[in-house]
Amino acid sequence: MIKKKLLLSAVFFTILALIVGVTLVQTRFPVRHLDLIEKHAGNFEPAFVLAVIHTESSFRSDAVSRAGAMGLMQIMEPTGEWIAQMMGFDDYNKSLLFEPETNIVLGTYFLNWLWRYFDGDKTLILSGYNAGIGNVRQWLADERFSVDGLTLSHIPFPETYNYVQRVEQRTQIYSAILWVHSWFR
Repeated sequence: MIKKKLLLSAVFFTILALIVGVTLVQTRFPVRHLDLIEKHAGNFEPAFVLAVIHTESSFRSDAVSRAGAMGLMQIMEPTGEWIAQMMGFDDYNKSLLFEPETNIVLGTYFLNWLWRYFDGDKTLILSGYNAGIGNVRQWLADERFSVDGLTLSHIPFPETYNYVQRVEQRTQIYSAILWVHSWFR
């Protein structure tokens, strides 16, 4: 009888610790707009898009960077206009970048465009998203940063290097969160 109570107590406290742990992790790494992300992620796992959003804006739809990037996925106004034209938006204006759905649609479209442009190389995709396609093309053409002209051996901008590392780490965290999350859906 005592062994059974101890076993039940151990199981109870293990489950409680797991729930508390998951709750604490989700406080630091929220899962928001998952339906939109799953719908528009395209070539990417939702965990990757969640990691980009977390890194870019910490899920603040009203975020504006010092450089002027806006919304959840921190899209620059000219980039937003360009993406909207490519997607055939008729009534695009920059205020739409603060609407979560529009920002996610535009941001994931751009990530998928970068996927095609950089043949699925996530380091190049993230570098292009952060530092711009022109910078990445210059780095690929420079033997100091690319041995083969196709992959980066070194990212010369510390901000971009750190950005790529943060998104990769957060993708792993979000993969684990979504795995646990799938149990409760």
